[in-house]
Amino acid sequence: MSAGQRPLQQPPRPRSEDDRILPLINVVFLLLIFFMIAGQMSATDAFRVEPAESRSEGRPDSENALVLVGADGRLALDGRELDADALENALRQRLADNDELRVRLKADGRAEAVDVVAVTERLRDAGVERLQLLTVPER
Repeated sequence: MSAGQRPLQQPPRPRSEDDRILPLINVVFLLLIFFMIAGQMSATDAFRVEPAESRSEGRPDSENALVLVGADGRLALDGRELDADALENALRQRLADNDELRVRLKADGRAEAVDVVAVTERLRDAGVERLQLLTVPER
């Protein structure tokens, strides 16, 4: 190249539709990742429970104890799996600290009714006076 010549420059290429949509795709992808991570932050039950159906549409109070009864008879209190005696003792202790405690019972729709009744009797023996049975609305 001689001293009087300038280097060749590429002419600016016209912006295509792909160039305009690329930032939008990046933003949507980042939002997707954000919501996938944020959606996993909710508390999960100790085991899978499919509640029975009900015509009632009352909303549960989230600040109370949650007892789960699985289809196979397993029990859990606030996400911790326990046996029946440990459940009763834990509820007795929580009731001693808070006599206004309401207990929510979420039983699997396939659980034997005898098992659910036995759990409610144990809850009564522990001193539970306010019990909500959680169900899903009838379809």
